[in-house]
Amino acid sequence: MATTYSYSCKDYPGMEACPGHFIAETQNEVMKLMELHATVAHEEDPSAWSEEDKAYIETLIKTE
Repeated sequence: MATTYSYSCKDYPGMEACPGHFIAETQNEVMKLMELHATVAHEEDPSAWSEEDKAYIETLIKTE
């Protein structure tokens, strides 16, 4: 079975009420989907995220 990667927005502190959940074939694809979600749903600018924020987010991506 192929490995997939997933991210649940509710796992990020302060986002517990968000139902956003993404599954993709690669970790990079999950990050791109998550960045789009952050832009549309949370009106955030992912390009403004610090390297520390990005590194923390990557720890929340799970392998399935």
